[in-house]
Parts: sequence; structure tokens; C-alpha cells
Amino acid sequence: MSTDTGFYSIIDYTVDGPRTQTELVDAFAELQTRWVSFYPGYRSARFHVSTDGSRVYNIVHWASEADYRNFVETSDTEGRMSAIGAALKAIAGKAEPRMSGIPTYTVVREVGPRTQEPEDAA
Repeated sequence: MSTDTGFYSIIDYTVDGPRTQTELVDAFAELQTRWVSFYPGYRSARFHVSTDGSRVYNIVHWASEADYRNFVETSDTEGRMSAIGAALKAIAGKAEPRMSGIPTYTVVREVGPRTQEPEDAA
């Protein structure tokens, strides 16, 4: 089990199918590379797509909340938001954000794999 708690921003979009999922992931991967990945404390961006073709989650991992806050305070937010808007317009399908408020999270608990089945489960 991981002891890495980190800090996360989870970006959630509803989309209209697998093709739009692919286009959105490609666009947001480029945005992460261009606008975010070089900031201190940035760890990764993981993209999850639903198997039914309706959702995309972009989970951005930061080393700490302070690193994320530094990014928010010092980055070119206006330029990044403009780039996000342009990327969304370039997508052939429909993609709509589902976040409300600031989509940031900390890990508070993780359940890892067991080496054997509990005795009372039999």
C-alpha cells in the first residue's frame, strides 16, 4: 500500500462518445505538458475514460497542496484557460465540465490488497 498522500485536482467531463473521449484526453495531455508539467511539485496527470464512452477524468497529482497553490498563484491562468477553451472548441464532439467549486482533494484513506482471504468471509 502506498504511503504517498499527495494532493490532487480531479477534472471531470461528460462527453458524447469514445471518439470525444480520445480527443479530450489528447487535448488535455497536451495542455498538461505545455502549461503544467514543469511546475515544482507536479507529479503526473492520469486520464481515466468510462467504458460507456460518457466520461473523462483527469487526475492531476501534486506533491503537496503548497505546490498546487504555488502553481495556481504563479501560472498564466488566463493563458491556460484560453488554451483550454480553444482545445474544447477544436473537439468534434461535445464535452462539458462537471466540476462545481475547486476540484481539489487529499487522500485520507487507502485500502490495499490482502495476502489471504479473511477467515470470517468463508
